[in-house]
Amino acid sequence: MSHTQAHVLAHHEAAAHMWGHGGRAYDDISFGLSDALAHAAQRLNPGPGDRVLDVATGTGWSARNAARRGAAVTAVDISAELLAAAAELSAHARPPIAFQQADAEELPFEDGRFDRVISTFGVIFAANQEQAATELGRVCRRGGRLCLATWAPEGAVADFFVVIAKHADAPRPVASPLAWGDPSHVERLLGRDFTLDFEPGVNHAYHDGVDDIWAWYERGFGPLRQLVTTLPPQRTAALRADCDAYHRHYETPLGLHVKREYLLVRGTRR
Repeated sequence: MSHTQAHVLAHHEAAAHMWGHGGRAYDDISFGLSDALAHAAQRLNPGPGDRVLDVATGTGWSARNAARRGAAVTAVDISAELLAAAAELSAHARPPIAFQQADAEELPFEDGRFDRVISTFGVIFAANQEQAATELGRVCRRGGRLCLATWAPEGAVADFFVVIAKHADAPRPVASPLAWGDPSHVERLLGRDFTLDFEPGVNHAYHDGVDDIWAWYERGFGPLRQLVTTLPPQRTAALRADCDAYHRHYETPLGLHVKREYLLVRGTRR
């Protein structure tokens, strides 16, 4: 199993640090999204020996989902911390998964290298969406398959991002990552290289209550974890109060049942 370093574009260095802030605990975040990640892997449907690329792998959850079918998986991310966790958590995978630090806007692979390409709530956070989309098409062979899980532009995740943005001092991205959840936007990004189909989905996550889900986010979700470390106590308390109010909308007799809308994108390389 390789774990090599590569260049990360300057405008992604801060993002690499932010997402890596959760380290191995980010795998718990992926567990909470695991039904959506499984959806994407099943629609990717790799077979034994297929060359698969997982873009923005995080702690390797989708890479492992692909490898379990016997595919030869290469997985990339901008965060060295997440890649180190992914390599440790994936040590059992056979065939072994090759992990490599790389930027979605500048993938270090030759044209048409991969039979199948997947990214689950990952490539959507690239700063230059057009360039990232071009790279997805470039590294996928003709007739190959692309599968993306992307958050819906309206609904649970969009509302949660509003809560976080209210307390963050950082400027909002020029292009929203949630735009990848709009089929017309995805057609503009990928339609030149792929014939596209879309399938809506809902991620179901369960937590005992607001204390449980706050600890889950604070422990493993890099953007929130980093924000909490930079805010003074009074502002952290205000953030926590808003997050609790948001999550109480999902209370059931058993605890929280959070439902997050997403779009599954499947493409065939032209």
